[in-house]
Amino acid sequence: MKKNILTLIIIVIVSIIIFIKTNREHKITILDESFLSYSDKNGIKFGGISDIAYDKEKHKLYLIGDRSVLFTFEANFDKKIEKLNYLSAHKILHNGDSYDCEGLTFNSKNNKILVAHEWEVGVFEVSPKGQIKENYILPKKLQKTENYRSRNKTLESIAYHEKYGLLVASEYPIKKDKIEKQTIYSFSGEEWHFKAENYPNCGVTSIEVMDDGNLLVLERSYYGLMKPMRIILKKIYLDSCDKEHYCKSEYIASFNSFKGDGFNNFEGLTRVSKNSYLMISDNNGYKLLPTKLIYFHLDIY
Repeated sequence: MKKNILTLIIIVIVSIIIFIKTNREHKITILDESFLSYSDKNGIKFGGISDIAYDKEKHKLYLIGDRSVLFTFEANFDKKIEKLNYLSAHKILHNGDSYDCEGLTFNSKNNKILVAHEWEVGVFEVSPKGQIKENYILPKKLQKTENYRSRNKTLESIAYHEKYGLLVASEYPIKKDKIEKQTIYSFSGEEWHFKAENYPNCGVTSIEVMDDGNLLVLERSYYGLMKPMRIILKKIYLDSCDKEHYCKSEYIASFNSFKGDGFNNFEGLTRVSKNSYLMISDNNGYKLLPTKLIYFHLDIY
C-alpha cells in the first residue's frame, strides 16, 4: 500500500514538473487556426506559401508563393480569425521570367509591399497586382549568389523596421561564417548575430519586428522523412548585444512533427496587432499537404 502511494506521489510530482516545463517553453497562446484550400484563381493554383504580411490599416493580408505569385486576402483579426476572404492571385514576372520568392514584408510608413527572392538573389517592391516597381541594392556581401552556401539557401526573410529600415536574413549563414552563426542584415550596414538552435540543418525561414523593436525569428530544422521536423520561435534582442554583435536570444516555443504537432513546414510570420501574430506553412504545392494558418498571442513582452 505504501509503495503504491509513493509511486502515485512520484507520478504527480513528475506531472507537475512536466506541466511547468511545458508552460515555460511555450510562451504563446494559440487563438485560432485554419487550413487554407481554394480553387484556382486567374488560372493560378493556391499553395506553396513562403511568407505572409499584413496591412492592418486596409485589412489586407498578402501571401507570397515560391512560384512567384502574390496572393491577396481581406482579413480581420480579434480574439479569433474574424474574416479571411480570398481576393486575388497575380504572377510576378520580369521579361517573362519568374522568381523564387521567399520573404515578404509590408512597409506601413510608405505603403510598400517588399519581396525577397533567392536563386538570382534580390529584393524588390511589388504592386498588389504583382508588378515590380523598384529593385533594391543589397548589402555588398549579400549581392553575389556564390557568397551563399547554395543558390537555394540565400535570402529567405525580410522585415521592415521603423528604426533600422529593411532587414534581411539568409536561411543559412553565408560561406565565410560558421554554420551556427546566424545574421540579421540592415541595408544601411548594421549586422546582428545570434546562434542557431542546436539541431541539424537549422535555418531561418522568417523574421518579424515585434512591438518593442526586437525581432521574432522562425527557425526550421529538417533532415529527412525519418527524422522530426522542428519549428522554433525565438526572440532576438537587437538592443542587447555584445561587442561582437551577438545578441541575447530567448526561446519562445517549438513544434515537433514526431510529438503530435503535425508535419507543417512553417515558413511565414507576420504581426497583425499588439503581441498577436500569424504563422503559415508551405505545402510545396502538394495538394495532399495542408497550408496551415495559425493565429497566436505572444505571452512575453
